Amino acid sequence: MKSLIAMAALALSTSAFAAVNIGKVDIQKVLITVNQGVAVRDQLKKSFDEKQKVLKDEEEKIKKLQDDYAKKASVINDKEKAKKEREIQERIIAIQQKTTGFQKEIQDMEQKLKTPILERVKSIVDEVSKSADLDMVYEAATAPILYAKSEKDLTDEVVKSYNKKFPK
Repeated sequence: MKSLIAMAALALSTSAFAAVNIGKVDIQKVLITVNQGVAVRDQLKKSFDEKQKVLKDEEEKIKKLQDDYAKKASVINDKEKAKKEREIQERIIAIQQKTTGFQKEIQDMEQKLKTPILERVKSIVDEVSKSADLDMVYEAATAPILYAKSEKDLTDEVVKSYNKKFPK
């Protein structure tokens, strides 16, 4: 039994001294740098800008109603004041709901468009890591590794390989 424990300890200590080749990849940088990622970002920005315009137009209408109300408040009766205030408040609530809906739409769109890219990035990371003969690769932005004596940054290689394999 003692010899079995000694052999296990020897085997573990020998493998512990073997060099481990470590690599890292910044997935966020890959996503915003690969051609398809740039296209997704442009598509999201276009959609965001369109929705922003709709909201801005609605805000201008509300502002105009508020200005109109402020001008007429002293000359209209209480019933009419309450009606105008209610109309302004309903529009403010509607624009808040629309804003929330637009935010969810953009998030869902981003998720839908980025998921296939992330899946392809994973396969590219695997290919690049194997060709670089690495034992382990971690995601640079989220991994809790604060120091590694020697590591290889694969981010640029992953972007290059991705764009080569998936040009558009």
